[in-house]
Amino acid sequence: MRVLGIDPGYAIVGWGVVEYAGNRFAPVAYGAVCTDKDTPFEQRLCEVYDGVLDICKRYQPQALSLEKLYYQHNQTTVIGVAEARGVILLAAAQCGIPIYEYTPMQVKQAVTGYGKAVKKQIQEMTRILLKLPAIPKPDDTADALAMAVAHCHCATSRLSGLR
Repeated sequence: MRVLGIDPGYAIVGWGVVEYAGNRFAPVAYGAVCTDKDTPFEQRLCEVYDGVLDICKRYQPQALSLEKLYYQHNQTTVIGVAEARGVILLAAAQCGIPIYEYTPMQVKQAVTGYGKAVKKQIQEMTRILLKLPAIPKPDDTADALAMAVAHCHCATSRLSGLR
């Protein structure tokens, strides 16, 4: 199974493609789509869309794993992130990629086995599972890889429950 994990945003969209077979993970590619703060917001959304569409076409994932949006502190930021999520979802839908959403607690549980793990624990466990020499930077990229790993664990758990 090939999964694209995305940490949504409009300044930085972390992404990571992971291959999962036989309980083994292999990183395929990862990085970030970055937009300039001085660029008009609507153009930033175009850049996010184009970047994610290119990733979807280039790596042809079988699933997109994305964090569920939740309101944290800044109402202005959450609206912008929601709009960025919209263009991300559109790009995936246009490529025919099924979309799966997970809460932060579900990701923590799936990656570390502990629903209240801290960010560094998640990043380190993701690094170990993917056999990476270091935690990818920026943090958004590491978070995106964790999203992909979480979906691999959750999807196979769902499938094994169907047997």
